[in-house]
Amino acid sequence: MLEQVVQTGRQAALAAGAVLRQNYSKPHQITMKGAIDPVTESDLQSQELIIALIRQRFPKHSILAEETLGDEAGEQPAPAVPEPPLFRWIIDPLDGTVNFAHGYPAFCVSIAFEAAGRLEYGVIYDPLRDELFEARRGGGARLNGQPIKVSTIDRLDRALVATGFPYDIRERLAETLGRMERILGQVQGLRRGGSAALDLCYVACGRFDGFYEENLKPWDTAAGIVIISEAGGRVTALDGGEYDIYSPNILASNGFLHNKIMACLNR
Repeated sequence: MLEQVVQTGRQAALAAGAVLRQNYSKPHQITMKGAIDPVTESDLQSQELIIALIRQRFPKHSILAEETLGDEAGEQPAPAVPEPPLFRWIIDPLDGTVNFAHGYPAFCVSIAFEAAGRLEYGVIYDPLRDELFEARRGGGARLNGQPIKVSTIDRLDRALVATGFPYDIRERLAETLGRMERILGQVQGLRRGGSAALDLCYVACGRFDGFYEENLKPWDTAAGIVIISEAGGRVTALDGGEYDIYSPNILASNGFLHNKIMACLNR
């Protein structure tokens, strides 16, 4: 079945990416889910397409998607310790919606597949750069079919690290800026691209050496976790604890820098 899952996930990511690429330069219909959390018509079109393709081949599989479609709507808070279904797809139809809505070229489609609570496959597609990041558990990670690995940088002053800002940043501004200040004083550079899924892919292929963020959702990280893990990287919570897709924060790195970044963040 996994081979059919891979084919379906890849097809859905490419098809949804084509919709985003086509709509990118057009005027957008924007509504707000929160004070700074928008959703566009393209989020919904992309998600409808992805779910339709999955339902054609796997009508009994569960779906966890960001917007208000599927079995588990993104607007409904997940239970503290959710019981995963046997087979589940975890979908972000447009990661980087703020970027997309403003015409900033950094966004993607992210799709993961989970079996009995274990992530088995992830695919992330950047439609503007035509870059397809993909991994299955135990099978390595690839970018457009070519194997990728994390970087070997082991010094903070040579490291390029990425971060993101949570949608509730106004409630945690001092804490977020405190972490940024500590990181900025140690690393070669800090970037904020606005798409957590792409940031995770960039760690996996060595463009970034580390990434951290607070208050992400399962659809933001599920596919990226598979890709980073299969590229030889490491993923934990900010305090070094075990990470799962419901964790309140994430630290991903090439492994060599993990403890150094963690110590800097938690100082």
